[in-house]
Amino acid sequence: MKPTVIAVVGPTASGKTRLGAALAKALGGEVISFDSMQIYEGMDVGTAKPTEEEMLGVPHHLIGFLPPDAAFSAAQFKTLCTAAVNDVLSRGKVPVLVGGTGLYFDTIYYNTTYFETADASMRETLTARLQTQGAKALLSELREIDPETAAALHPSDEKRILRALEVYYATGRTISEQKRLSRLQASPYAFCVIGLYAEDRAFLYDRIDRRVDAMVEQGLLQEARHYYENAPAGTAKQAIGYKELKPYFDGQCTLDAALDRLRMETRRYAKRQLTWFRRNKAIRWLQIDRLSAGELLSESLEIIRQETGLTPPKEKTDEEIVP
Repeated sequence: MKPTVIAVVGPTASGKTRLGAALAKALGGEVISFDSMQIYEGMDVGTAKPTEEEMLGVPHHLIGFLPPDAAFSAAQFKTLCTAAVNDVLSRGKVPVLVGGTGLYFDTIYYNTTYFETADASMRETLTARLQTQGAKALLSELREIDPETAAALHPSDEKRILRALEVYYATGRTISEQKRLSRLQASPYAFCVIGLYAEDRAFLYDRIDRRVDAMVEQGLLQEARHYYENAPAGTAKQAIGYKELKPYFDGQCTLDAALDRLRMETRRYAKRQLTWFRRNKAIRWLQIDRLSAGELLSESLEIIRQETGLTPPKEKTDEEIVP
């Protein structure tokens, strides 16, 4: 019998952090993040890392363990996440995956196998082309080679565009084809996945706007300025919440204009996240604009009970586990 893994997915600002910690607390579990930017040290406000209060005393893994200028791949995440899941399970705890990076989640959900495709010279060539031709041109090129992969990408996904082209030119095989081959072996885990969404899109957008305002109050500007002064290169430079502020720091626009851009890009990202996760038909969706935090927790626990048989220990009371 496969061990059970719980996951909470959905767009940014939907309440994944809160629900994930509450589920882990209720079930005697630990949280494993699959957020591609929360992995970096010092990028706390802009990536909405959970605070000590939000963690509810629950151990959290794969958060803040890399310097901002370090590169990191989905293959590396698969290795670390698998190790974290197995570690949690070995201690008799329930792994609760929480995040919004669909590519990272799919690596563990589908048990993706990664083929060796490292080609430094090809990567340098493609990076130089990105700087001269732009991401839109390279994405258009990718559509001709691998329309399936290109359809899931946006021009802002520069790293993934470069990776898809590198894989093809280095191996002669597209990422789409590699994915089909890589998923021939079933996952060793039995997943129960809770998805959060808002039927009223304005409800989610309002939450995004309020989150941006809260981030500014919590020191986003100081954090982003420090990042650009100390780690101007690396994977993390594409993080939403930082790159939109760079024109303001460079004197190219006002702060209000930069923050408006940040709100707009965050909304677009939320839409892309939903599009990605909705392809997974096994996800059980709950509506955040209809249910309170307590109701989301109760309904999630009921779904988990139905699908896995897991229930909170009897000594747990609603007052103890509702955030």
